Amino acid sequence: MQPDLSLSGHGITLARVPQAWRRPLMSLTLVWLAIVVLFLRDWGDMAHQWWDSSTYNHILLVPPILAWLVHMRSAELVKLTPRAWWPGLIPFAGATFLWLLGNMSGLNLASHLGLVIMMQAAVLTVLGPMVSWALLFPILYMLFLVPFGDMLVPPLQMITADITIAFTHLSGIPAEIDGVFIDTPVGLFEVAEACSGVKFLIAMVALGTLVAHVCYVDWRRRLLFMLVAIILPIFANGVRAWGTIYIAQSQGIEFAAGFDHIFYGWVFFALVMIILLAMGWRFFDRPLDDRFIDAAAISNTPWLRWLDRFSLHIALAVVAAIGLMLGGIAWGQAARALDAPMPDQLHLQAPAGWTMVDYTPAVWWEPRAAGADHRLMARFRDQAGHEVDVFFALYSGQDDGREAGGFGEGALVPETPWRWQEPASGPGDAMAEWLQANGNVRRLAFTWYRSGDLLTGSNSRLKLANMADRLLMRERATAVLILSSESGDGPPPAEAIDAFLAGIGPVGSWMDRLAQLP
Repeated sequence: MQPDLSLSGHGITLARVPQAWRRPLMSLTLVWLAIVVLFLRDWGDMAHQWWDSSTYNHILLVPPILAWLVHMRSAELVKLTPRAWWPGLIPFAGATFLWLLGNMSGLNLASHLGLVIMMQAAVLTVLGPMVSWALLFPILYMLFLVPFGDMLVPPLQMITADITIAFTHLSGIPAEIDGVFIDTPVGLFEVAEACSGVKFLIAMVALGTLVAHVCYVDWRRRLLFMLVAIILPIFANGVRAWGTIYIAQSQGIEFAAGFDHIFYGWVFFALVMIILLAMGWRFFDRPLDDRFIDAAAISNTPWLRWLDRFSLHIALAVVAAIGLMLGGIAWGQAARALDAPMPDQLHLQAPAGWTMVDYTPAVWWEPRAAGADHRLMARFRDQAGHEVDVFFALYSGQDDGREAGGFGEGALVPETPWRWQEPASGPGDAMAEWLQANGNVRRLAFTWYRSGDLLTGSNSRLKLANMADRLLMRERATAVLILSSESGDGPPPAEAIDAFLAGIGPVGSWMDRLAQLP
């Protein structure tokens, strides 16, 4: 053992950094610092979500966990010789390109993921394949720094509602389910987004991944533990929602609301975590004195020795990494400066047989299109009594602050009386959904996005089209059309919208005419 090193448990306390590691660690620090400084706005957005969103509060624990995972390997790690590796620039360039795609389209998940992969690829580029193999799990665990999981909310709402209604019936409480709304004798309950359980599922997956690695060696036990870590929080969340209804039925709705507010926090997560660890405790099979990696075995692995031959001067690796980042930023700024020309004014034209009437909804409903250059909204009625509300928005470009498919944009606006109820059937190229307000007012909404020749109800497909436009430096407008109808005394909403669609003809062509596009 070198005289300047002292072992402490599984880790190593460095009185002085080993000579072979000094320059590589300084170079890695420089590249990581450049990633943070050059993309400070994106890191700030990520940090804001970590701190302010309860769904992602657990990510605040990931950095110290990463440090601990590296410390557990440090005694063996210092026996390896870091060496800059030019093939590592390939995934680094790919990560920069992924960030660029997210930056161009306003897809934060892509830009955030790109930044984290840059950090991972920097380790591979600066420290080389042997050190990266020794740090494989900590490097992969960095992916939990990315705030993701919002797309799971709607399906988790439906699953939670199904579990809740099943237990409600088993407990003898009469109830009816309509999408995410459960009607009981004591009142109407909604499985809202906050009740979907997504934050506990994401946190439990992060915890389960850590425990599966640290406490298990056998892959079958790891996979079984991860399966339980996914199923348990989903099932437990359904039981919690049922418990709220059961307590409301027996103790009153005000008592149930107060209990749920207190219980449905980290107390609930702690209980589920204790149950998970108690179930897996007896099956832990990693020895307490395990060092996680074997430096000698890694150094003598033939394929790693072969890969290690493709070395690069460390200064060139740093310069190349920073150059790739600067190139991506320059490309993104040039692409984001492109905006499609906009008409001075737009007009909603009534189809044949339809007349524009006063907009007097039972519950006020107005879609949101933040950053749009033009917004139009009107109600139309035909002679058969069909009524359809039409919302149209036109954007000269798509980026931060003007995302047609961004959170809170479109038919369902947060902090309004309207709630998402369930998916609806509609045209194949539209997003169809039922909304509900005040427990008794329902609204059917069809949403289309238009960009070039693309007509879709999928936000993902719109994002991909926006990415392609930016990459190819095309100035292309984006339009949004929402057709909606309230349920009430008149004809059914689906029938009303179908009649309107028959009057306007092909949706894409009608949107182009509204936008005054050739």
